[in-house]
Order: sequence, then structure tokens, then C-alpha cells
Amino acid sequence: MPFQNLLIEDKERIRYVIINRESKLNALNKATLAELHIAITEAFSTATVGGIIITGAGPKAFVAGADISEFADLDIKEGTELAKLGHNAVFNLIENGSKPVVAAVNGFALGGGLELAMACHIRIASDNAKMGLPEVTLGLMPGYGGTQRLTQLVGKGKALEMIMTADMIPAAEALQLGLVNHVTTPDELLIKAEEILNKILSRAPLAIAAAITAVNAGLKDSVNGFETEIENFGKCFGTEDFKEGVSAFLEKRKPAFKGR
Repeated sequence: MPFQNLLIEDKERIRYVIINRESKLNALNKATLAELHIAITEAFSTATVGGIIITGAGPKAFVAGADISEFADLDIKEGTELAKLGHNAVFNLIENGSKPVVAAVNGFALGGGLELAMACHIRIASDNAKMGLPEVTLGLMPGYGGTQRLTQLVGKGKALEMIMTADMIPAAEALQLGLVNHVTTPDELLIKAEEILNKILSRAPLAIAAAITAVNAGLKDSVNGFETEIENFGKCFGTEDFKEGVSAFLEKRKPAFKGR
């Protein structure tokens, strides 16, 4: 379907989802979140797509936050529903997806933008990127998973400092903290994202999906991550990819995985 706020581009097995509101620094309004839900769901269900790169249009911003103008008249119930819908339709959808999602962070990633990047499995940032959660300057707090995912990535103390001060941090500090995986020049950002994703796509897809499930399980209070790992490890033995991987190893050749 045609999108108003996104650009979709396929490059072999990689699908690019580009947030295309450059004049608004790619801010996430309701329409963009709704389109992201559709675009990500379609990418996960399309057999020819192996993985996704999410980035923002233009050099200034990945996503510079939510569209605050849409918040002005919300009450408690409406604010709660807004957060719940965003969690389920976009942020949790990405995190729990069966295919790898890489955020290519160009420029500002603030508020909902940083929360979007943190929902992705891997984050690559250009060296001009700046990241932060400035919600407390508006009398709000992060509502799209920021309090949870930032704490998981950088630890409680630093997460609370970033959230309570609303300060932005540069890409170099984000790398040091473990908030991003790699930092590149702006020109090399998408090249690095593709390099990492293509390496992942050379591995067994069902095993990748199982690993995502097991890693995520370890971060949920109600789930035993070790048991989830054991269960998914066992399931791998029933796949054609497992047989192909072992055969290729013994025959000293590259495996040809089929995702079966």
C-alpha cells in the first residue's frame, strides 16, 4: 500500500523503512505510527525480506520525538491508551519480531525516536547523532518503553540520569554506554548497517528468530529465559537448516539455509 509518511525500499533481502517527514524532523505522529505498524508487519510476513533497516529521511534526524501537538488535549485515559497502542502496535512488535531489525540513527534520536531505536535489535549511529529522552521538560515521562529499554541497555543509574535531566548524549558516549553497537561517519552509516545485517542474513533464519525469542525472554519477569532457551534450542534440531548447517560444516563448505 502507498504510505504518506514512510518510504519503503528493498535492496536484495533488506527492506528499508524510512520515516519520511523531514520537514518535521521525522516526528512520530499517530499516522506515522499506524503506517509503521503496517510496514513492519508486512516486512515480517514477506518471505523475500530477511531483515529490516529503519532510518529517517535527511541528515538531521532519525526521529526527533513524538508529534507533541497531538498530546495537548489528551486526558489521563487518552494518554494511557496512546502509550498502550504504541507499545503493542510498533515498539513491542519490532522487539519481538522474528526477523532482525537494525536502526540506522542519523542525527537526532529523541523521545519516541530513541525509543524506536531501542526497540530495534541493533543500533548503528552516525557520529553526529544525539540521543536523549526529554519528556520531563514537557511534564511527561517516556511512554513508549524508554524507561525499561534504556535501563536494560545502560543500567539504572545512567538511565535515571538521562531521563531526569533530559540531557542529550553524543554518539561516542552512547557507544561507550552500550546504547549503540557501532558509530560511523554519516556517509558510512547505511553501509555499516547493511554490512551487519547481510552477515546476519547469511546465518540460519529460524535459529536467528529463536535467538531473538530467547534473549527477549530473559528480560521478562514472568518468563524463565533459561527454559525458553532450552525449548528453542531443541526445536532447532527439527529444522532442515540444522541438517544443512551440520552437513556444510562437515563437508567444509558454506551452508545454503532455506529457513525451513
